[in-house]
Amino acid sequence: MVDRVVQELVAFYNVENLFSPDPPAVHPLDPTPSGLRNWDERRYRNKVQKVAQVFELMREAENALPMIIGFSEIQGQAPLDELAAMAPFNLDYAVVHYDSMDERGVDVALLYDKNKLELISSDPITYFFEIKDNNPANYDTTRDILRCKFRYSGEIINVFVLHLPSKREKNINKPKREFILNDIREKVIEIKSDLNEAIIICGDFNENPDDDNVRNLVYDDQSDKLLENPFLDLYLNKNYSTYHHKHGLLFDQILLSKQFFETSFPLNFSSAKIFNHYKLSNWDKKFAGRPFRTYAGSRYLGGYSDHFPVITAFTTTQ
Repeated sequence: MVDRVVQELVAFYNVENLFSPDPPAVHPLDPTPSGLRNWDERRYRNKVQKVAQVFELMREAENALPMIIGFSEIQGQAPLDELAAMAPFNLDYAVVHYDSMDERGVDVALLYDKNKLELISSDPITYFFEIKDNNPANYDTTRDILRCKFRYSGEIINVFVLHLPSKREKNINKPKREFILNDIREKVIEIKSDLNEAIIICGDFNENPDDDNVRNLVYDDQSDKLLENPFLDLYLNKNYSTYHHKHGLLFDQILLSKQFFETSFPLNFSSAKIFNHYKLSNWDKKFAGRPFRTYAGSRYLGGYSDHFPVITAFTTTQ
């Protein structure tokens, strides 16, 4: 039997508030669990169907479905269970999700192909940030980082899914992002030195690939390379996954350990890309090339997300 080379994908997608529908408000000004305006069953159905459609389009364009998909801006597991039951997943994918202590209840999560990967373990990594006077009531929380360990073709792959604190209010959250990435860096160093297992870090970093916090993540204390970031070249060539006002940003990235660049490993890196399919793009010529988002502020647009998905592609022999 002749071996054939096939493509495998790993993807990450910030889905812009994939939340269950809100219950009817008693009063029009009452706050809602989602924090969104008029987030009802009809809008929820449109949203979850659009997220599923993204991966139908991806399968058509790439001739493969991602075997690992990291998500951010998920609220609870119910939308993920529903998504996993829909085409193109059709219950072949399992959900990994934990409720975080984020003030809006926003989580990260992961879907994986049960036919290709064995989940060995998973856990959330939670961070607290003191605001003042060492009082537990005065601690700030953020989205957990999801950590999973998989077995693929006899090899162990550690996957981290993250959504770092947002850039807002004159970048007040930069020290939090630095703290979290330094902690992840220590975990990567430990995996490399003690276990020599493969590592994937995917997520919305709220930093571009050339920002110091992301650059520092890829090197150890001796300035040796820990990880490769194939999205740096994309960013330097003005490829973006999201936008803020007039500025293109590549906050969504997938970082890889050295194993994926070695021929002896069953997954060999071939390319990284932003999945900016024209159907996911804004129809308004004024915003051409930008993601067709669900909301613009409080105004409902009915689009997919304010981020494009990102992909890393690998070759493997079967």
